[in-house]
Amino acid sequence: MVKQMTVLGITGPTGAGKTTLLKEVEKLGGAVIDCDAVYHDLLERDGALQHSLEKTFGPLRDERGAIDRKKLGTIVFGDPEKLRQLNIIAQTATVRRTQELLEGYRRKGIALAAKGRKLVAIDAIALLESSLAKLCDVTLAVVAPAEIRVKRIMDREGITEEYAWLRVKAQKSDEYFVKGCDRTLVNDCEQVEEFALQAKALVESILQEHIQ
Repeated sequence: MVKQMTVLGITGPTGAGKTTLLKEVEKLGGAVIDCDAVYHDLLERDGALQHSLEKTFGPLRDERGAIDRKKLGTIVFGDPEKLRQLNIIAQTATVRRTQELLEGYRRKGIALAAKGRKLVAIDAIALLESSLAKLCDVTLAVVAPAEIRVKRIMDREGITEEYAWLRVKAQKSDEYFVKGCDRTLVNDCEQVEEFALQAKALVESILQEHIQ
């Protein structure tokens, strides 16, 4: 008999360490749907999404003709109404594509179970305010101190401290994510390896609880 697939919803602010957690999910044989990556892929190839963004925010193309994400970010961060508009547009397109990917894993259930991959993780910063949370068996918030997140974002994306703080301040508080999720993982570790061990232990615990 094929074991039921467990869907783990992962959310939290940027720079908190969700990528490290996702890597541990993959090491354990789980599949990952990264909604941020899904959205960036759609920005590159989805003409309808591109048209909707430029209709709302004006010209956004760079010298290659692609949507300039930093230009878009400069427009919306610090402006609550424009950020709300962006979230609606991005969320609609991303949720639709994520649902398609998740259904694909469900259809492959037998093959996934045969390989021991009984877990699919959905990583979405808008998990709680979208319909994606309803698809999850367990939701998990990954949070970290703001100062640590700013440094991680700067190192990861090569942006200025000022822009990194704009990114951080534009997002919801840790309390929002913690209160909305079933479980919480605080990443205040100095070393990535230490946090990875904590993340692995928690995912294993969730699997033990939800896969019979």
